[in-house]
Amino acid sequence: MKLTVIGGTGRIGSRVVRKLAAAGHEAVPASMSTGVDVITGEGLDRALAGAQVVIDLANSPTFDEASVDFFRISMRNLLDAGEKAGVGHQVVLSIVGVDQVPGLDYYRAKSLQEDLLRLGPTPYSIVRATQFFEFMDAVLSWTSDDDTVRLPATPIQPMAAADVVDAVVEVATGAPLGGVRNVAGPEVFRLDDLGRLTLAARRDSRTVVTDDTAGMFADVPGDVLTAGPDARLAATHYRDWLEKHESTP
Repeated sequence: MKLTVIGGTGRIGSRVVRKLAAAGHEAVPASMSTGVDVITGEGLDRALAGAQVVIDLANSPTFDEASVDFFRISMRNLLDAGEKAGVGHQVVLSIVGVDQVPGLDYYRAKSLQEDLLRLGPTPYSIVRATQFFEFMDAVLSWTSDDDTVRLPATPIQPMAAADVVDAVVEVATGAPLGGVRNVAGPEVFRLDDLGRLTLAARRDSRTVVTDDTAGMFADVPGDVLTAGPDARLAATHYRDWLEKHESTP
């Protein structure tokens, strides 16, 4: 099977390409570095030629209001190019609870992307994942200083990027869902508690202060970022992942 991976040189995309290739598929990475621009459309026809499946892992360069235009334009371009190329399955990676956080520009942008995909001409699948373990460094940096890290008590159910890759590959190599598959980590944490756990594992002396006005996740209502009963839970636990990665030189 030939699959074109948009964003195929990024954190998730490069792993998806490798996993597909290892399974015997023809996996074509498509990104700015390979001459493909999802905003202008440059290189899309070439990248999608002969592909049965398109996996869209492209990400907006910003998390602000500009992300709305990025996902609107890129999704329309991919749908148009995919229809022209005869693509039979469009797959998008999204976020658990994305349609329940209208106060965040980035989540609103991803929700729009999903809506455009649903209304498009091609059979589709949406993989909604929870936050990645690998993003904790960024989260800790948003509202920190030399002594403290301020984090809200927002419930999240994070998962390893490797488990996200497995979920994307499984869906992309199967029949189109015509809907959403939710995937999540095996445990729910309060974000402030997750910060404390992370700093302790790193022997970081900073103190985590619970502040429900701090950072992007302060705008998230309730537990909408945690998975429902229909979600597929990944096997990797955060403490195990953290121990492995903190002990790796």
